[in-house]
Amino acid sequence: MVVHLRSSLQSHTLPPLYFFSMQTWKLKKKIKKVQPSTWKPRFFAVVALIATLVMGFYGFPGVWNQGAEFVQAKTGWLPPTVSEEPFRLGLDLQGGTHLIYEADMSQIPEEDRVEALEGVRDVIERRVNAFGVSEPVVQTTTTGGTYRIIIELAGVLDVSDAIDLIGETPVLEFKEPGQELEEDPTEEELALLETRNIEERAIANTVLSRALAGEDFDALVSEFSIEKDKDVSKGIFENITADSYFFDYFVLIQQRGLYPGQVNGNLLENDDGVSVFKYLSAGEQTEMLLSHILICFEGTTGCTSGISEIEASIQINEVKEQVTAENFAELAQQYSTDPSVLSNSGELGWSTADRYVASFGLAAGGLEVGEISSPVLTEFGYHLIYKSDQRTAPAYTIQRILMPLSDIYDIVPAPSPWINTELSGKYLERAGVEFDQNTGGAYVALTFNTEGGELFAQLTEEHVGEPIAIFLDGEAISTPVVQQAIYGGRAVITGDFTVEEAKLLAQRLNAGALPVPVDLLSQQTVGPTLGSVSLEKSIVAALFGFLLVGLYMVAFYRLPGLVAMIALILFAFLNLAAYRLFGVTITLAGIAGLVLSLGIAVDANVLIIERFKEEYASGRDFISAVDEAFKRAWTAIRDGNITTLIAAGVLYWFSSSFIRGFALTLSIGVILSMFTAITVSRVYLKSLLFWKGMRKPILFGVKRS
Repeated sequence: MVVHLRSSLQSHTLPPLYFFSMQTWKLKKKIKKVQPSTWKPRFFAVVALIATLVMGFYGFPGVWNQGAEFVQAKTGWLPPTVSEEPFRLGLDLQGGTHLIYEADMSQIPEEDRVEALEGVRDVIERRVNAFGVSEPVVQTTTTGGTYRIIIELAGVLDVSDAIDLIGETPVLEFKEPGQELEEDPTEEELALLETRNIEERAIANTVLSRALAGEDFDALVSEFSIEKDKDVSKGIFENITADSYFFDYFVLIQQRGLYPGQVNGNLLENDDGVSVFKYLSAGEQTEMLLSHILICFEGTTGCTSGISEIEASIQINEVKEQVTAENFAELAQQYSTDPSVLSNSGELGWSTADRYVASFGLAAGGLEVGEISSPVLTEFGYHLIYKSDQRTAPAYTIQRILMPLSDIYDIVPAPSPWINTELSGKYLERAGVEFDQNTGGAYVALTFNTEGGELFAQLTEEHVGEPIAIFLDGEAISTPVVQQAIYGGRAVITGDFTVEEAKLLAQRLNAGALPVPVDLLSQQTVGPTLGSVSLEKSIVAALFGFLLVGLYMVAFYRLPGLVAMIALILFAFLNLAAYRLFGVTITLAGIAGLVLSLGIAVDANVLIIERFKEEYASGRDFISAVDEAFKRAWTAIRDGNITTLIAAGVLYWFSSSFIRGFALTLSIGVILSMFTAITVSRVYLKSLLFWKGMRKPILFGVKRS
């Protein structure tokens, strides 16, 4: 039975050659099921080559720009050019200064020390930017209770000036609108101003003569006036009173006894310029002597009270029940939330109704003398208004021809539209972030000491309706408009702030208000000659290294090695383009990271080529061997590069700036190497293999097993 079974099996046994033929047939059948597209690899290969050229010209724009100039010289047409900004070089390549400071936090509360250190860092960055360093490196470190600031100033060789600049105390300033010259004008500048004024007055006198001769005044306005709205207003201004902006015209009309329709016989010079004016008509305006009691609530303009609108309404009605003309000033001092009440007992002085917000002026105009209004709601809160007196005052209408009259600022432009005040950061106790309970928006609250509060009150009194500027280290960080005089030593800076922006502003203000002394621990200077030598040697070393690697790859791996080197050229150009695009500072350590990433990119290509050899030796054709090689090598390349990126990340976050440069360029190179090795090399190889002349084992250094 056993013998019979064995003979039966032997009679059905097929020769080994049969199985080999079947396997080969199945493999070929499987491969033939999907015919790869021939145009896609070729298309993407062309794209990769174009990208190589574009990145090369972006990294080295001088070559492209010289070509553009050549084309312009031959054809007259200038192609688009590329900005030739140099690469940002670090301290060791460009030369510069390396400083280490230690901050004295002995006078700063423990909970505020980190915030104060960050504020000092921001101040130092602004200071060194003003010194002419576009991208300084300023870092802070905190170890063992010591707070240090590390500063790298590439290109700064005057160490003493840099030390003096950085060591200054942060400066917080409050400025008002105005012009102020840094230096007295020279005799030449004054002479030029006098000459220009003579010419301008001569033109103005000619216009005056024509107006006095009876020439059409409207036509003269249209021809000579510099008023912005002269085509609409015709230079006409109404309701000019003794306390209006045009009070000087009012005074002249009364002093000279001008009659309606008469042209003033002399030029009028003021801050606006030089003008010729005609008195058109006279009228009257009603002026009122008003006092008020204000109860503000959360969300109203300039209010620092925390009560709600309902509470304010109840309180104003309670005051209304007990107020009389005799006790109005007393109750104003007791209840009013208007900060100026301490000095004026709620009295607003003589004024016309149109000088107030609409609802307030309308209510005041409807009162009889001696009458007190019902509660009036405005943007400032609830008011009780008392009209203690009323009078009529003359009001004139004029028409003027305003012409230019230069001043010294037209000859020597002022450096800033702001002038200094006595108020500065030394009067600021603290700045903090607070939130509007109605809108939820963030704003910055300022608290001054007693003397600072008085100075701030005086400043806001003088500039109601005008902006004041807050400067930190010579930079305007906020220009709020004063809504009303502010007393009590507290102010707010409102704006469309996010929480982070408000925190940053408060931090900067506190950094200016809380000077943190810093002591210089060490300084190191790298001369420009040493830096240029280092840069030159680094470039030569990189070029020789690239050339030697290329020769080795071509000699050992032949066509795949050549393809890998072409892909590596794109890799190098992409790295340089990334450095320029993202503003990477190139240092010696950064160049080391680039070289190491170049080696990693070569290693990835070596893995792929060796895998290709194995696949081809096992019986695959060239194209399927390439696909399989890239697919199977990818996992090893990915895992190796991820571990490298993790190590680079640790180096970047937990090391000094020198090591950070190495970690950053290494990370950029590793990421780009995965793209060029897996994508670009594959596209190049597959596009070449669609030409039969390239499918020769000798070009790949391979043979069948």
